[in-house]
Amino acid sequence: MPLSSRRDVSTQSTRPFRSPRRSRARAALVAAVCLSVAAGTAAPALATGPARVAGPQRGTLVSAVELEGMDVAQATAYVKDIGFVAPDAAKNGVDVYRITYRTITATGRPTVASGLVTLPRAASGHGPRRLSTVSYTHGTLAYRGGAGSVADGADRAVTVMFAGAGFAAVAPDYLGLGLGTGPHPYMDIGSETTASVDMLKAARAFEAEKGVIADGKVMVTGFSQGAAAAMGLGRALQREAVPGLRLTALAPVSGPYDLSGAEIPAAFDGRLAPRTATFYLAYVITAWNRLHPLYSSAAEAFRAPYANTVPGLFDGSHPDEEIAAGLPGTPEELLTPRFIERLKHPRGVLARILRTDDAVCTDWAPHAPVRLYDGNLDTDVALANTLSCRHALAANGVDAPVVNAGNVDHTGSALVSYPKILQWFRGLTNRR
Repeated sequence: MPLSSRRDVSTQSTRPFRSPRRSRARAALVAAVCLSVAAGTAAPALATGPARVAGPQRGTLVSAVELEGMDVAQATAYVKDIGFVAPDAAKNGVDVYRITYRTITATGRPTVASGLVTLPRAASGHGPRRLSTVSYTHGTLAYRGGAGSVADGADRAVTVMFAGAGFAAVAPDYLGLGLGTGPHPYMDIGSETTASVDMLKAARAFEAEKGVIADGKVMVTGFSQGAAAAMGLGRALQREAVPGLRLTALAPVSGPYDLSGAEIPAAFDGRLAPRTATFYLAYVITAWNRLHPLYSSAAEAFRAPYANTVPGLFDGSHPDEEIAAGLPGTPEELLTPRFIERLKHPRGVLARILRTDDAVCTDWAPHAPVRLYDGNLDTDVALANTLSCRHALAANGVDAPVVNAGNVDHTGSALVSYPKILQWFRGLTNRR
């Protein structure tokens, strides 16, 4: 799930569904910009056609808006107020920008997505400066207005933390979130990767406009859903998806790397909080069905009355609390017995989806150093996911130590881990 919002910093609470609070004015602004992008008024019309035709446009910067600037003291306080555990004081003030850029949908059609670029203030308008890049991919969001590029909160604070230490911090919203149009293709590793790759391309162009030169080093991290996305992005960078940028380190936190072997079984055997498991399953089944039809009628997957309501909840317009209120308390109350059996014993298209997502740790051997982070009391993402990823990487000859955050829940694993990740990244780049 997403990190807690800046105004909801109970930190170790296990309440699973938190989203940043936004004013009505900001909500209206987001809706207006989303409509303008959808209507084609916020950017030039995009060409239609397969991905190979749209390829040259991928990663093109469409727009950039400065969201806020912070001096050193403000950047330090911003990170601490979220609840990160013992973060280093910022060394730089920071400037936070939202960019929109060209990318492709999960089916290869041209589209526009958004994200954050946060720069050390010394790097904004003060002559050329070479910076290493940190890419941060966020956790589960069902509400487009909760994305870091439009909402104040912990995902934005992660970028402030890294930029305050002297990195160029880049955080894609993924497809369909922030100012992206259409529903978010949740847990689709392909589109998470292309959106993240294209965000790095657009960010590099934007940074150049600000007098910043990317030095080619990219440290990749992500939380929860974003941890698996970070592995996918790291794999793409190692395969030279962005010429001139190279994977320098991988630090995913509490990710669902093994859906078939760890996360789905945990949803039904008590290792995950029932309401959290219900939310995740409703979201992922709905999203996957849009891309790879799993059923001809929602009643094949969802029990009454949820078959009539669940698909509409995940259209990007409903806050997490509203979605949770529309769901039952357990997966067994949500799903039909036959569909539960399909999840436990996948075949056909479902098995293919799971093999593709689960390959983020199994089908490559990172050349850059990897550390896996988690926490002992996580009831959102089963700890077995981390062990599965570690074992898979070891089988490919990669030593990926697990850095355990101690007795903290899912959100707590991020709040403890990110200051540690920052220290590790700084050591790798000799950035003091």
